[in-house]
Amino acid sequence: MSWNAGQVVNLPVEDDEADTRLDRWLKRKFHGLTQGQIEKATRKGEIRVDGARVKASTRLKAGQSVRIPPMAEPDDARPRAEHAKVKSSDADMMRSLVIYEDDRLIALNKPQGLAVQGGTGTTRHIDALSRALVGDTEEKPRLVHRLDRDTTGVLVLAKTVSAANQLGHLFRSRDLEKIYWAVTVGVPHPRDGEIRGWMIKSTGPGDDKEKMRQAEQTEKGSVHAVTQYSVVQNAGQKAAWVALKPETGRTHQLRFHMAELGCAIVGDRKYTCDREAPVGLAEGLHLHARALRLPSLKGGAPVEIVADLPAHMQATFEVLGFDSGVAADPFFHLKRMRRR
Repeated sequence: MSWNAGQVVNLPVEDDEADTRLDRWLKRKFHGLTQGQIEKATRKGEIRVDGARVKASTRLKAGQSVRIPPMAEPDDARPRAEHAKVKSSDADMMRSLVIYEDDRLIALNKPQGLAVQGGTGTTRHIDALSRALVGDTEEKPRLVHRLDRDTTGVLVLAKTVSAANQLGHLFRSRDLEKIYWAVTVGVPHPRDGEIRGWMIKSTGPGDDKEKMRQAEQTEKGSVHAVTQYSVVQNAGQKAAWVALKPETGRTHQLRFHMAELGCAIVGDRKYTCDREAPVGLAEGLHLHARALRLPSLKGGAPVEIVADLPAHMQATFEVLGFDSGVAADPFFHLKRMRRR
């Protein structure tokens, strides 16, 4: 839609838009609307849902009415990154990442070092480049979950608003199964287990506010995180190939939990441990979203998506003598974890 420069607009929430966050719903309706504008208007009570004050993160319900006040076009009128034309080299790169596609989603094998979303100083990211995956007249695919910049593997984008809402609900409710592979410094003990506890983003002068730390349940802002893990193979006591299943989806959860266990993930410079990594390993974070099993939304068989290991982890597997062939079934780890 164009800018509602001089009038209040009341728009209904359609059936296929239910369970969408208010800020995302608004950005789809008004191209160029910024997060800052939305946050300011909700704080002031100018944006309302069914007459009530709301937050930018409020999830909408079908049939609700959203009041949108007059919005001024931002001073910077340059096209937003996600609407800009994607360079041919980036378009080719994005198409090469596709490992699965159907009428509701596209799955990528995300490479190391490519951000999923934009941020301060980050203009080249999957959210913008995904425009290259569809035709000029089609809607840009929508992110339904995230991976850290240096984590590789399965990343899902929805093709429609309806699919984004359905898939987003699955990821939030954990009604799906995800398996990550990691190479750790040292071997977790016991070899199979579950890590659970409370964590919170660091706060205070000099702390890294993008780093998680241990927390008490009573601390404001703390979240509970649960990870199941299983050692697949080990190279003596120096390193291990570990399968990880996050039961919750917290920021940096797997990296934080392995470091807390005393076996940080190889290449992780933020979450470390006292052990020394074996020499001769490839550079980069050794955390890979290996496989995803999604229940069918149409009553059929589940969708299973598997991402090949990135080159740097393949190289490390060879150095340490790990045999990925023992995990030909990408979900065999789940059977082992369920026996616990």
